[in-house]
Amino acid sequence: MLLRTVDVGHGDKTALLLHGLMGSAESWWRVIPLLVEHGYRVLAMDLPGHGLSPRDPDLTMAKAAASVTATLEARAPQRPLHAIGHSYGATVLAAAGLDAEVTVYVDSALSFTGGDDRTRLIERYESDRRNRQDPAWLRSSRPFYTAKDAEVEARAATCFDPATSASISCGDDVVLMPREGAILVHAEPSNWVTDDDKHRFAEQGVSVRGIRSAAHTVWYSHFDEFTASVPEVFGEYP
Repeated sequence: MLLRTVDVGHGDKTALLLHGLMGSAESWWRVIPLLVEHGYRVLAMDLPGHGLSPRDPDLTMAKAAASVTATLEARAPQRPLHAIGHSYGATVLAAAGLDAEVTVYVDSALSFTGGDDRTRLIERYESDRRNRQDPAWLRSSRPFYTAKDAEVEARAATCFDPATSASISCGDDVVLMPREGAILVHAEPSNWVTDDDKHRFAEQGVSVRGIRSAAHTVWYSHFDEFTASVPEVFGEYP
């Protein structure tokens, strides 16, 4: 499966961006121009069942990761490769096992419990999808969103396919080890990354960096702090 990809910039290095659940490549709308300005060719992918990418009601984590790898190979990215994955996208990134010079996981423990009931989970995703299609609802539930943030995420919700994403959570448990030398940027406190997760990452040689009071989508609520937390990608903060 090849994924729909926003491909912009003409730098001599590549930034791969993988969004979170119910997001899309457009979720990185603030980040992409900054990366291009820093000399990157940016590849922001719609994951399976998101945005304009194909659907797969039998999707597995392995298949999602393979779709990223296949799309990246087809795009023939420049080296070095710097990869950033948020939440669910970070888990897919870890499963893909890419040979990236810099790997950044954003607010993700790279694990979740499987075995969900498919019908109930699809219904729950569908209910959430309906709510998120309303920019006013998004802004009321996420007051840090700008009007454009809400419009972007509402469009992403409209394109989201509940059956594709539910398929992964109905399978086996997923527990992935972070890539040694990678970076974890997490909200502090985080609803997704526990203290045990931080210790597990640190023991694996991951640099763990928290952003106090940030939201789960860290760059929406704390854009400057997010970019400053990863100078390996964005350069030293002025």
